[in-house]
Amino acid sequence: MSTTVRNYVGGHWLEVPTGASVPFHNPASGAELGQVPLSGASEVEAAVLAARRAFPGWRSTPAPERARILFRLKGLLEEHREALAVQLTTEHGKILPETRGELQRGIENVEHACGIPSLMLGDTLEEIARGIDTATWRQPLGVFGVITPYNFPVMIPLWFWPYAVAAGNTVVLKPSEQDPLTHQRIVELAEEAGLPPGVLNVVHGGREAVEAICDHPGIVGVSFVGSSGVARTVYGRAAAAGKRVQALGGAKNHLIVLPDADMDATVDACIGSIFGSTGQRCLAGSVVVGVGAAYPRVREHLLDAVASIRVGDGLDPETGMGPVISASHRDRIRTLIGQGVADGARLALDGREVTVPGREGGFWVGPTVFEDVTPDMAVAQEEIFGPVAALNRAASVDEAVGMMQRSRYGNACSLFTTSGGAAREFRYRAGISMIGINIGVAAPMAFFPFGGARQSFFGDLKAAGRDAVSFFTDQRVVISRWSDVSSDPHHPRQNTSP
Repeated sequence: MSTTVRNYVGGHWLEVPTGASVPFHNPASGAELGQVPLSGASEVEAAVLAARRAFPGWRSTPAPERARILFRLKGLLEEHREALAVQLTTEHGKILPETRGELQRGIENVEHACGIPSLMLGDTLEEIARGIDTATWRQPLGVFGVITPYNFPVMIPLWFWPYAVAAGNTVVLKPSEQDPLTHQRIVELAEEAGLPPGVLNVVHGGREAVEAICDHPGIVGVSFVGSSGVARTVYGRAAAAGKRVQALGGAKNHLIVLPDADMDATVDACIGSIFGSTGQRCLAGSVVVGVGAAYPRVREHLLDAVASIRVGDGLDPETGMGPVISASHRDRIRTLIGQGVADGARLALDGREVTVPGREGGFWVGPTVFEDVTPDMAVAQEEIFGPVAALNRAASVDEAVGMMQRSRYGNACSLFTTSGGAAREFRYRAGISMIGINIGVAAPMAFFPFGGARQSFFGDLKAAGRDAVSFFTDQRVVISRWSDVSSDPHHPRQNTSP
């Protein structure tokens, strides 16, 4: 049954009066799940107004009380975890173990935000000069805009808005229009946990809503995750409007395998990195570089393992990889695979014609592996965001690191080795923000920052961890003079008598 998604503004679920909307689908069947409204500037204006009205009361709510609401939300998310995972698989397509993992990662961010009474603590230093003390106070700033993508529609919003509201801000969230239902349910749970009206508002839409959030003078900062091109645009537009911005972009992550690596464990990690979530994540490995004698071994093991991946509906427990999000994204991936062939790369495994019996309307791309990929080819440079691996060879670690560093992206990378010295040198030289050592997906836990470098990130403060608290607050420095010790004869320090 098709659902009409509504905005959530000031504690009320509202239909968008314009009537303009776009459909979203079950990627495994192609069936329409509902319609998402294309909100415009007037809907963003209404949400910002509700958030601004809620801000003074929410800011004055003691931090422990704000944390208790989030703690209740954490409990509700755990209580409803399985139903949320099933819903997420239905609208996104990734397999149930992956949606359960996404829910857990989201819950961990809510849990970390519950520590806001400690995370917002300031610093003090008395007597920096005679009779003068200094203290810092972290204070919320107002209304923040949060713009999130389809690939992790539960976890990525929870990278941002729980920290923002825990710190005393209010939020206007613009989630992806391609899979809105699961996070809509989370908003309902936040309301049930006691989050007051106007503290969290949701506006659905596309480009017009994003531009309105970037431009609105009542929004003090913007958090964004999406492609690098859009991240750069959001960063430039919102920053030009005087906002603080964190804009996380795309990736082309390298997995470098040394000859001394544990090959079975390495291939397992590479398979999970490349084909997990059907390759639709910014931490997906996409270029596997075998160094020296490692290349033929990793190639053989990888191709054997990939051939056994079963593609199908993510709700089927036998499925190893689900569909991609939409027909248009499927077609884009197929086009880029064709470009790789035209550029001279050799297809060792071609997933373009994969179908699933009984699910012929689904958006299928099977595991795809290229060999003989050179760094100048499009499949080595462009973010495909699908289940496509490029196999490359390097004569030395230096050559492999050079391939990686020629990429315009700098999100994540991994090295597979049993040498501590090689791992330490790689960490020192990589120049990439998130580094895995014998880890396929270098995903930090909630109390560490998440974000890349180069064209994978635009801004200064990243998502989650201490950076989240810094981004959603301003550090106010208070310098106080209460008495002049040197001139007050009655001050205790002037009386040195025993």
